[in-house]
Amino acid sequence: MKVAAIQMIAGSNVDDNLSQARDLLAQAANQGAELAVLPEYFCLIGAKDSDKLVIAESFGEGKIQSFLSQMARELGIWLVGGTIPLRSVDPARVRNSTLVFSPNGECVGRYDKIHLFRFDNGDESYDEARVLESGKLPVVFSLPSKDGHEWRVGLSVCYDLRFPELYRSQQADVWLVPSAFTHTTGMAHWEVLLRARAIENLSFVVASAQGGLHPSGRETWGHSMVVSPWGEVEASLEKGVGVVAVDLDIQQLQTVRHQLQALQHRVL
Repeated sequence: MKVAAIQMIAGSNVDDNLSQARDLLAQAANQGAELAVLPEYFCLIGAKDSDKLVIAESFGEGKIQSFLSQMARELGIWLVGGTIPLRSVDPARVRNSTLVFSPNGECVGRYDKIHLFRFDNGDESYDEARVLESGKLPVVFSLPSKDGHEWRVGLSVCYDLRFPELYRSQQADVWLVPSAFTHTTGMAHWEVLLRARAIENLSFVVASAQGGLHPSGRETWGHSMVVSPWGEVEASLEKGVGVVAVDLDIQQLQTVRHQLQALQHRVL
């Protein structure tokens, strides 16, 4: 199954971001991708946290969700919509939500980011809990690919990457990690965390990222990549806007899990 990790540099204009995503998704489909993954906040990286509240949609309706459904249907692909802000019960907070669309345009999965990022090194300060409400449940969905295999695909977002218990709580063939890692934390930890999650779970990891300097002044790390179950980086894109497309080989996954049966050797 060919997958595509989409790398973007989103700004504060939703329509411009959707246009950028449209072009990149078309590129992914033209390269033969069955599954395309947009980055976290593909629809908006604004000047302030509260900008998310302004564009938030109710689950099941809205311009951004309609766009995702249309793209999946027009391109005939499985589409994971990075994350978008969905309204919660608390009007001062939203959920940071990943939505999964099948090739017929139907939303077949939703994951709300569980772990909320907080970081302060004196120069940079982030606290997602100011405007986000955390999710509670891990999510895995089934994707029947053209090769006849039923892939189990796990959903996670950005800061979740630092919590291996989320990944170990579910068995998945592929873990998706749409992200907007900061340049500071990404430079230090991004690749090693992605490779660790792949190795620990003997699974593929597909990480789509925001990748550069945004109009707001925020700088994200980029380095969208696909990692094999053996922890090897199959392909990556350092900076800028683009598509990382890789064929995932189910036989490679099965061979690694047969040779190293760590998932069956768990004790705790």
